[in-house]
Amino acid sequence: MKNYILSSVLALFISVSLYAQEPQSSFNEGDVFQIGTVDYNNYKHINFPKANFIIKKGGIANYENVKGQRVVITSIKEKSNGKKVATVKLADSGRFFNSHKYVTVDVDTALKNEELLPVK
Repeated sequence: MKNYILSSVLALFISVSLYAQEPQSSFNEGDVFQIGTVDYNNYKHINFPKANFIIKKGGIANYENVKGQRVVITSIKEKSNGKKVATVKLADSGRFFNSHKYVTVDVDTALKNEELLPVK
């Protein structure tokens, strides 16, 4: 009976530890993605600047120019809540909206919602 209890407790700890491990990300620095299209320019996981900041920096707040552009991950940071946020720039060394060189992206959820598309 004692061995049965010990083996079931050990099995419980092993199964919990297997599920608790964090899966490896499917992206690294230098990976290339393409910006997808969303309805009504409602990008939730790509943190584009607001239109007033784009205009103040001399840019044009037109999301049609951003759709389909290729972006490169320049850095990845992990937030305190466990989310990994990547900083991306345009692959052609241009600027987003002719005003911003970098934007941040929650890559995992952006890939799930097809705001970012993997480039093969």
